[in-house]
Amino acid sequence: MNKLSTIKELKSFLLLWLSQTVSELGTAMTDYALIIWAYQKTGMASSVTMLTFCMFLPTILFRFIAGTFVDRRNKKRIMLAADLIAACGSLLVLGLFTGSILEIWHLYLINMVLSFMNSFQESASFVAISLIVPEKHYTRIGGLQGISGSVVSILAPALGSVLLVAGGMELVLICDLASFAFAFLVLLFLVKIPETSHKNTKEEPFLKSCKDGIRFLRDNRALLHMTLFIAVVNLLAKLGNDGLMAPFVLGRSGNDQRILGAVQAATSAGIFIGSIVMTLLKPAGKKTRLVFISCSLVFFAEIIMSLSVHPAVWSISNFAGYAAAVIMGANLDAVLREKVPIQMQGRVFSAHDTIKNCTNPLGLLLSGYLADYVFEPFMRTESPLQSVLTRIFNSGSGSGIAVMFFIVGIAGMLISITRLGKNTYRELDPN
Repeated sequence: MNKLSTIKELKSFLLLWLSQTVSELGTAMTDYALIIWAYQKTGMASSVTMLTFCMFLPTILFRFIAGTFVDRRNKKRIMLAADLIAACGSLLVLGLFTGSILEIWHLYLINMVLSFMNSFQESASFVAISLIVPEKHYTRIGGLQGISGSVVSILAPALGSVLLVAGGMELVLICDLASFAFAFLVLLFLVKIPETSHKNTKEEPFLKSCKDGIRFLRDNRALLHMTLFIAVVNLLAKLGNDGLMAPFVLGRSGNDQRILGAVQAATSAGIFIGSIVMTLLKPAGKKTRLVFISCSLVFFAEIIMSLSVHPAVWSISNFAGYAAAVIMGANLDAVLREKVPIQMQGRVFSAHDTIKNCTNPLGLLLSGYLADYVFEPFMRTESPLQSVLTRIFNSGSGSGIAVMFFIVGIAGMLISITRLGKNTYRELDPN
């Protein structure tokens, strides 16, 4: 009876979650195929990181406007419009590829447009989920979202590879468009999203309202400090495994896509297991403490990965690290939903997301540049320090990226562990 009651309470969320998972799978297959295409075309790590950079920048720049717009407008309509434009992006890529005129700069521009719409999509989705899910299930839905993300991550490389062999890039893109159509129709006809009152937000000018999220964080210093901590973590992540896993694995394995697929599958399995744990267990009493502990474990796994040349170790490290990352993310989201009034979640989430992600573009640009022009060349040039590092990280392609992973891992662990002793964050946890 309890399980049936829970399912009934989460009915709208489960419909939205399932349909969006199908759509995300189609998008992830396309992303995987395009990353392989871009890296094979240029052989440069920076070409891969630049694709992600273009996907981040407009989202960050327009997040404040998006948050205010979402708080004042119909969330469902915003999500539908954003999904429709994303589908147009995939359709354009399909047309360019079919005409044999697709270039990497086309993907950069398309990703910029999709990123702009994503700023509205993510803000609307965050608030919509808060509206259709009871507060007692906030941590549980974080686990469910992690499960779907891990399933997508596991299936996308495998299915993407099969579709590439069976029908090439065209078949991958067609499947992406079909998955979008399914998600769009489910959201349009089956998911009901209630609206919040816009009475208060209409009383002040739009541009002034855009600053409400920043003002809320400024007045709630514990949330602001947590947001700044995540911004630093994101910078380090993009300088390490999160930004350079594909170049690292491909470089150290002699461009073996099977090994890359195996490591990505282990990563997804870690997300899956971490998500199941978050779904089944009761919410933690000290969520912020768990955020810092799990974050330190993420960076410890990166250190282990950097010290090995064995794919099995890379897989195990990524499994453990990303399981910990799910625990960190689910608890962080739960804290944000619990501490921010529903009427302001669009603006506060946008401010939080802008600040925490503003370091991602810098990290992506730096990671590609440092890998291609600093660390990789350094590990190919004989010197006393290079000789010492070669004994630790071995030599050859990918060894410079391994050094980067190690440095990032040490820095991330130190920053995470030192947060545990700070009194600033205690107000976010119940006594």
